[in-house]
Amino acid sequence: MRTHHTRRAVLGAGIAVAGTGVLAACSGSAGGMDHGSANHGSGNHGGSPSAAPGFVTPDGKEVAAAEAGRGRGPVRTVRLTATATPLDLGGGRTVRSWAYGDRLPGREVRVTAGDTLALTLANNLPQATSLHWHGLALRNDMDGVPGLTQRDVRPGASFDYRFTVPHPGTYWFHPHSGTQQDRGLYAPLIVEDPREPLQYDKEWVVVLDDWVDGVDGSTPDGVLAELGKGMRHGSAGTGGSAGSGEPGGHSSHGMPSPSRRAGGPSRMTTGATSPLLGGDAGDVAHPYYLVNGRTPDDPAVFTAKPGERIRLRLINAGGDTAFRVALGGHELTVTHTDGFPVEHAKTDALLLGMGERYDVVVTAQDGVFPLTALAEGKKQTARALLRTGGGTAPSPSVRPRELDGKLLTADRLKAHESVALPARKPDRTIGLKLTGGMDKYDWAFDRKPYSPGRRHAVRAGERVRVVFSNSTTMWHPLHLHGHTFALAGMPDGPRKDTAVILPNGTLTVDFDADNPGLWMVHCHNVYHSEAGMMTVLGYQR
Repeated sequence: MRTHHTRRAVLGAGIAVAGTGVLAACSGSAGGMDHGSANHGSGNHGGSPSAAPGFVTPDGKEVAAAEAGRGRGPVRTVRLTATATPLDLGGGRTVRSWAYGDRLPGREVRVTAGDTLALTLANNLPQATSLHWHGLALRNDMDGVPGLTQRDVRPGASFDYRFTVPHPGTYWFHPHSGTQQDRGLYAPLIVEDPREPLQYDKEWVVVLDDWVDGVDGSTPDGVLAELGKGMRHGSAGTGGSAGSGEPGGHSSHGMPSPSRRAGGPSRMTTGATSPLLGGDAGDVAHPYYLVNGRTPDDPAVFTAKPGERIRLRLINAGGDTAFRVALGGHELTVTHTDGFPVEHAKTDALLLGMGERYDVVVTAQDGVFPLTALAEGKKQTARALLRTGGGTAPSPSVRPRELDGKLLTADRLKAHESVALPARKPDRTIGLKLTGGMDKYDWAFDRKPYSPGRRHAVRAGERVRVVFSNSTTMWHPLHLHGHTFALAGMPDGPRKDTAVILPNGTLTVDFDADNPGLWMVHCHNVYHSEAGMMTVLGYQR
């Protein structure tokens, strides 16, 4: 991702030929500020949600009015505990990490669109935490961004998240606190459609992840500290610049260097390259890649009968890895992206950036088949198995031919007519330049690291166009909270909340400003965002 100028652009499922960049769309969640009933125990800390003259606040009357307009459906009550715990990754590998309960991924939360979700998060961690509801256009004071929409949930305290769940689809939740998402703190959120038009017999929720926590003393915080020293000064060696693509003391092919550092071996990597991603595939050499919390040699198994139609809900919960996904012996029919329906399209494989989701339907064949997720550019794979009959499972080294088959490009996806964004001239255009690099690890927008007080103003009722220009030599999955948007200039472009932008590319998206508050825009590479590639869209009063 560091050199390699390209005209191709990854949009959602694949590569969109669109001149000079990447394309895709975005939706998001709304925030989490104390509403009186939200704090228990010793309460939250870490600074009050940001306020600035002239901007709607997360607990403002505008936010309350927008929530009232969503109605109040049946209440779904859930209690969730974030805790330090051993996790079994399979194959005799047990690591100590942080998780929701004692399982990886955390137990899914399933509601119906229109329900009120009342979820209490109890924090038994040694650090403050939060919950972000990735992809939901919910109320701003429930979005879970400490210092912007809520206070931290301190150790020993709890927080009540309560909001109407507006749209059906495949979503997930995770902290918005430091690098915690790259531990075991994530789980699916499935919102069922009360008028579901899709016909299928079974459903398989598939969560992809790259794993480092607890392996040989590594932690995500340690990885960030190492990356933060920059490529020229990192503990794995000196070597070439971020744009050179030279090994320079780092190992190649996405594998960690054998050198060790305090807190475990070096996890920096160079040489992990992918033409699909425009060059460099990532910063971090994770030792394991997982499907539903399991390593490839001891995979999760989903059982069905031959001929059954199976809906797969694919979620990339990784911190630094794009996954190319295929199901051996099967064709995929794409039905949704980031929770929103598209006109059905057939493909052999999909590419998911961090934070992206796709729903697909397959007709199960007879036998045992690998669902393989290739860590794009990093050479390693994760996998699960679909079993519909007897027989021996293929070995972990088997690579389904579908991985190298048709990769659906996002420019060929069209939003279903029920969710297509109506044509309208933008009332406001916001330009955001992606800046930074590996030399100094100074990722940012417009060379300004994140500050909650820096806002890009919008007004309720506007059609807003955002033009992202990527001046860096790396790819970035961009995520907007609280809204969905569509690709500008593309008739009936798919509605999304997370979009991949390639090196030196441009991504132009439109959304309707219909959810007041303060909303994050950020790279969903957790290490890039923590380094500073985050900013805020704020509604003016």
